[in-house]
Amino acid sequence: MDATLETPLTDFPGVGEARAKKLEKLGLSTAADLLAWYPRDYEDRRKVYTVAEAPLEERVCVAAMAAEHPRLSRIRKGLELVQVKVVDHTGALHLTFFNQSYIERAIRAGEEYIFYGAVEGQGRRRTMVNPIFERADRQSFTGRIMPVYRLTAGISNHLLASLTRQALPCAEGLPETLPQRVRQEHQLAAAEFSLKNIHFPQDEESLELARRRLAFEELFYLAVGLSFLKDRRGQEGAGAPVPPRPKEDFLKLLPFTPTQAQSRVMDEAAADMVSGRPMNRLVQGDVGSGKTAVAAYAGWLCAGGGFQAALMAPTEVLAEQHYRSLSALLAPAGVRVGLLTGSMTAAGKKKIRSALEFGEIDFVVGTHALISEGVAFRRLALIVADEQHRFGVAQRAALAAKSGEGTAPHVLVMSATPIPRTLALIIYGDLDVSVIDQLPPGRTPIATYVVREDKRQRMYGFVRKQVEEGRQAYIICPAVEENPDAALPGEERPALNLKAVKTYAEKLQKEVFPDLRLGILHGKMKPREKEAAMSAFSSGETQVLVATTVVEVGVDVPNASLIIIENADRFGLSQLHQLRGRVGRGQHPSHCVLITGTRSREAMERLHTLASTTDGFKISEEDLKARGPGDFFGNRQHGLPQMKLADLAGDMRLLSEAQEAARSLLERDPQLAGPENRPVWERVRQLFADTPDIFN
Repeated sequence: MDATLETPLTDFPGVGEARAKKLEKLGLSTAADLLAWYPRDYEDRRKVYTVAEAPLEERVCVAAMAAEHPRLSRIRKGLELVQVKVVDHTGALHLTFFNQSYIERAIRAGEEYIFYGAVEGQGRRRTMVNPIFERADRQSFTGRIMPVYRLTAGISNHLLASLTRQALPCAEGLPETLPQRVRQEHQLAAAEFSLKNIHFPQDEESLELARRRLAFEELFYLAVGLSFLKDRRGQEGAGAPVPPRPKEDFLKLLPFTPTQAQSRVMDEAAADMVSGRPMNRLVQGDVGSGKTAVAAYAGWLCAGGGFQAALMAPTEVLAEQHYRSLSALLAPAGVRVGLLTGSMTAAGKKKIRSALEFGEIDFVVGTHALISEGVAFRRLALIVADEQHRFGVAQRAALAAKSGEGTAPHVLVMSATPIPRTLALIIYGDLDVSVIDQLPPGRTPIATYVVREDKRQRMYGFVRKQVEEGRQAYIICPAVEENPDAALPGEERPALNLKAVKTYAEKLQKEVFPDLRLGILHGKMKPREKEAAMSAFSSGETQVLVATTVVEVGVDVPNASLIIIENADRFGLSQLHQLRGRVGRGQHPSHCVLITGTRSREAMERLHTLASTTDGFKISEEDLKARGPGDFFGNRQHGLPQMKLADLAGDMRLLSEAQEAARSLLERDPQLAGPENRPVWERVRQLFADTPDIFN
């Protein structure tokens, strides 16, 4: 078939409506999507073994002849077996295929095939289950390096590889988007060669050349786009002129002495706000490092100059918590703090909106309700966004548009996800980065244990002991309710053993802790129910809170000394570290128990990494290595483009090369107006399509 990059996958043989829907789950609907769906790994199928030489329990290719016609037997409803013996001059191999009745017609006695699968041995008998196979004279998926793709239920690797192979001719004559000078200076392979060899590499060297070219390209476009973002910042005009105030006056309000790191970041924020240009600063600090005090200081500075500040939090629970702590801290200094959330009554919202418009509130805390229609400020000078990876650039821009001052508001972004500094400078390319790298004295260290299923009863005993001592505990589950269809990417079968909050909480209450007061909290509850569950736990009314990761962000219960995380291997390390930070906030010794039934050695190693360190930056480095940046940030990479191939932790050298190339190109042609540079401009514009106004 003559496919083009725009050809829909439904035009490919074997892709009907049902299959097309499954492919769409992966974001694949055209030939171009397929070619940009890079493999996550490769299998070397170049070496072909004899039956006797084939190493056991490794996936390998074996060349053999079918010694008989395949036998089909129906064991019971829903289970069919096809068995066939294949031979070569060294011995026999017994093949079994489950629920693949077509094999009976596909393999013919006397013909030679290449079989790819794991060889098992019982005595001298050699077996293989469900191998991939093809005729020895028509090899396309054996005898070569094969791509391994990320999958979804109902889509096999074999299918994706064969569709990609059919789409590959579309890459022929692919126009170059990278300027020739950049390709020559950095010795980059051609686009067509790279696309073909990233999917079906001729050899290791070709794969490395292809990977280097495509990763460089991603990082290069990212660097060019970020450069435009920074320039846009430079043109934002004046920042609100917040006058300086003596820092000592603010420090008197604090019930503690700030750490040196906190004090340094306060000074950096104050310097930005008096500089005459808009502050755009990311404050990174581990859980409990005291980022809120920095936000309070910036808000206090604004209020002193007659300006308003707004803090946006990702959840109502967190917004209310910030509201309480900021009110307690700033009210004695005459700063009027307000709260605006979606679940407030219409009258309550109206009152707050009116107070904001007339300048009767100095510092407002809220959720996305702050950027809703009808919210106007009198003199907004500061936006504080909590947990930036949950807020896109677009939401920040929407709030900035409400400043009503003619000056650009200052932006302070707080993130408790520690990101390696070099990476932060790339990802938050339009922000200056401050790091609070000290924990306040008196933070209780948290002991972390990795526990197998067989120790569950002892763990329940530990919960009871903590509660008897007057403490409280969290139990975290990965799912809200049992969903038999919930297959994970790449799994053919659903994962049925995930702990689900609703059923697990009922079971715990009935069978394990009938005498304890249990609460439940998950994302599908109504905001009021969530708030009630959280405040019951905060006040000590419930002793054990069974929850999903809703509690990951910022909830503060000093009396909670134990957090148990079920199916811990299902979470990323950074998320586990965030969850662990829910305890250790009071003076009591605190514990984090990671329960897992995984048999994966890698998963166990990752959990032991978490148990061995509380350094968030070290953990995030490990997380990046294990999961790559796309998963690390989730899919909403703050409105910045998602990396498909470049590994921001491992490709640091390539990254600095790409940044250098972007810088020198923009020095020669700042607007990318030259004909050879227009493709770069187009590509960057597409990549940054989610980022508002970058190319206006």
